[in-house]
Amino acid sequence: MGQQVQVQVQVQVPLDVDGVRVIVCVGDFDQDTLQPLKAACTAAADDPGVRRVILDVSRVTFADSTMLNLMLILMRTGRLVLVGPVSPRLGRVLDLTQARDLFPTTDGIDAARTL
Repeated sequence: MGQQVQVQVQVQVPLDVDGVRVIVCVGDFDQDTLQPLKAACTAAADDPGVRRVILDVSRVTFADSTMLNLMLILMRTGRLVLVGPVSPRLGRVLDLTQARDLFPTTDGIDAARTL
């Protein structure tokens, strides 16, 4: 029987710089593990001092529709930029739902700051 490897979810939020909040996502995100990311995104959306939210999704190993829904809610603020490369698992969700083109995406945090 194969050994199951569990990926720990991490959500890191470094200090804001010039009104830009970066949220780094690491691991698997589904309805059971989304709460830390949801809390970070809600705090960013509710903070009037945050003019841009950068969501670093380059280390997302799994994502389902609950993460996509959270991203869509945050996108409605008009301040969301994704930093990739978008992982294959998240990319699959974006492609299946035809949502990939909805999200401005860059290959680095510095590039995302300038959008």
